[in-house]
Amino acid sequence: MIEGVLQVSDLRVRDIMIPRAEMVHIRRDDPLDTILKVVVESAHSRFPVIGEDKGDVIGVLIAKDLLAFCSNDNRRPFVLRDLVRSAVFVPESKRLNVLLKEFRSSRSHMAIVVDEYGTAAGLVTIEDVLEQIVGEIDDEHDYDEGAFIYRRSANEYTIKARTSIEDFNAYFGCHLSDEEFDTIGGLVVHAMGRLPKGGERVRVEGFRFTVKRADSRRVHLLTVERIEPEDAAEDLQEEQPDEP
Repeated sequence: MIEGVLQVSDLRVRDIMIPRAEMVHIRRDDPLDTILKVVVESAHSRFPVIGEDKGDVIGVLIAKDLLAFCSNDNRRPFVLRDLVRSAVFVPESKRLNVLLKEFRSSRSHMAIVVDEYGTAAGLVTIEDVLEQIVGEIDDEHDYDEGAFIYRRSANEYTIKARTSIEDFNAYFGCHLSDEEFDTIGGLVVHAMGRLPKGGERVRVEGFRFTVKRADSRRVHLLTVERIEPEDAAEDLQEEQPDEP
């Protein structure tokens, strides 16, 4: 924890943010049924509301504000703009210790990260910052205590990086080699050639691995998708790391 506290003053928002491509969002024109489906499937409590595209965030929707519209007795018409709250915007370069103080003073739990042009580049939550200090925080929607692989949709899974390759192969019916590494986290780090940051992705033998949580020491959480062979060229382009 002491090491985490010291690192927080050096890390920037860009180092831990959830990138724009990975944001679970609501469109300002979405009907109630579509919004409820997104809320239920993701199990998040806050959602950025976007306009024309993901770079245009106009506010934040809090899931509990939808409860009034889930009752058959409700007579109020659903108007999304009446529920959207103002978003907190922070630059990519803001230090995490400063952001944590702002979260506390503003009583906010999520901020939209913007680039130098004012376009949304991703989002960051107070949980993301605290995890840099105390380590990974699992809530009731993450995992059962002994579970390592969690299915989120028909083709998307969240797995702990310490999942053994043997268990991964048994679950997915594949044959990833475990001669050099015991865990999926070790395999992903080897495939990238370095310790990755959150949001980075790599393709390994028919699977797309995206780093969901990582720190300066190890990878904690990954999302996994099966991909078709024709997607290989596109993935190789996406996996190229950004220049520092």
